[in-house]
Amino acid sequence: MSSGATAMILAAGRGERMRPLTDSTPKPLLQVQGKPLIEWHTDALAKGGFRQLVINTAWLGEQIPAHFEGSALSLAWSHEGADFGGALETAGGIARALPLLGDVFWVLAGDVFVPDFEFTQAAVDRFMASGKLAHLWLVPNPPHNTKGDFGLGKDGLALNLPAGAPGPRFTFSTIGLYRKALFDALPYGNPDGIKAPLAPLLRQAMDNQQVSAELYEKAWTDVGTPARLQELNNPTLATASQTS
Repeated sequence: MSSGATAMILAAGRGERMRPLTDSTPKPLLQVQGKPLIEWHTDALAKGGFRQLVINTAWLGEQIPAHFEGSALSLAWSHEGADFGGALETAGGIARALPLLGDVFWVLAGDVFVPDFEFTQAAVDRFMASGKLAHLWLVPNPPHNTKGDFGLGKDGLALNLPAGAPGPRFTFSTIGLYRKALFDALPYGNPDGIKAPLAPLLRQAMDNQQVSAELYEKAWTDVGTPARLQELNNPTLATASQTS
């Protein structure tokens, strides 16, 4: 595996909470406002000049490459389902794809809706100059995650706040910039298909002041349930239900 990909879109999940919609369609291909979720990401990345992408697959994984057949993007694939029988979780999936990625790369989930986010070379340059292992975009806490995930210091560092610690927590948007070194705890290329979550790696790096972050306050939705998908596709109905 060899490439100079600049971004990875996570698209391997089963989407259990989205059933029955995901029984026949992988969640990143569900339509939001007339376009598959994942295309909002690929279009935004391409607009920012990032056209070399890695996409991982597992559940109904053959549908996603078929969808992009003939695309002008430079796409590489990490087929976790075909190779290991299922998804490898976030860190496991990224580690598997490391040989396809550059030393610094974007990662984001294929099932979030963030229509106004701008992927810029300036953000990459700032991150590279910082020497940090990761830079995360955090969002105000949605109703389904009121306790948040990580803190944010005035110095721009992401904080691994212990339970009961003072200070607000924010929700991780899934959008981040990373260095390969963050994943050194896992075998390069993850040849054995180890399943591993991302949060422990991030928290350890936060404790070493190696993760920066910023707050993103424009539109963002974790499209995790049919109800949230319906609200995105029928905003007037969502508004009516909130005011009735």
